[in-house]
Amino acid sequence: MTSSSIWLKKRIWIAPVILASILIFVQIMASVFGLVFYRNYFYLVMIVFVMVLVAFLTERIEKVRTLNQLNEELQMEREKLKAANQELETFAYSVSHDLKVPLRAIDGFSRILGEDYHGKLDDEGKRLIDIIRQNTKKMSQLIDDILHLSRAGRQDMMLTKIDLESLIQNAFNELKQSNKDRNIQLEIEPLPPVYGDRALLQQVISNLIANSFKFTGPRETALIEVGFQVGKKEYIFHIKDNGVGFNMKYSDKLFGLFQRLHGQDEFDGTGVGLSIVQRIIRRHGGDIWAEGKVDEGATFYFSLPVQNDIN
Repeated sequence: MTSSSIWLKKRIWIAPVILASILIFVQIMASVFGLVFYRNYFYLVMIVFVMVLVAFLTERIEKVRTLNQLNEELQMEREKLKAANQELETFAYSVSHDLKVPLRAIDGFSRILGEDYHGKLDDEGKRLIDIIRQNTKKMSQLIDDILHLSRAGRQDMMLTKIDLESLIQNAFNELKQSNKDRNIQLEIEPLPPVYGDRALLQQVISNLIANSFKFTGPRETALIEVGFQVGKKEYIFHIKDNGVGFNMKYSDKLFGLFQRLHGQDEFDGTGVGLSIVQRIIRRHGGDIWAEGKVDEGATFYFSLPVQNDIN
């Protein structure tokens, strides 16, 4: 509701009050100076005033009653959400413990089978054992990613001043150690400090830089560029690479859970990483999106408030 409409409503019920006050004053003055004043006019205006006042008070009471009802409904929804979060924690524990135990058993016994019966297995048998071990590893990684996604939306955040440039450099250096045979270059411009949860933002940077490493795999020289621009009330950071890119027609699927724009045989992954990134960035009051072209690279943008007012 605009201020002009509020003022209009106020004038509707203030007008009779002013008119009644004027008439009371006129009646008093008429009595003092002995003038004739028709009381019926006065009574009529007073009745109108009382009716308007009653209507106004009734409206206020109804609004208060509606507000109290909404507060009660909101409290009930909060209790339901709290119960749902507790169930989610129980589920997360079940996933991390109950599902990983049989996975470790499958991986362990298949490893023993491959080692102890290596001489008795033909090439096809050895290949099948390798497939079993590879898939148990993927399943274990998928469980870990689902747990990270769950925790990213529930864990308390400790907001501190963060040097985002150092996070990016550290993530790049760690990945470079495991890709020493590749020519990967990082160009990063000086970045402003941000306020956020260090552990969560570390996950964001690690996921985005790892994506650039992965999708620049076919390039002889991979280039990752990091920069930023100042928005209205936020910093907009970007991480750009010269990798295989993607078709913008399917950009809405990028941050969907288990959504993949490339085949499993082309690039490894569980399809959960970008969902984790999106959830973390939105918890910080920002947003994330991407642009790209097939075989011409991709650019991921994410925004973080200059002054973070997250509760």
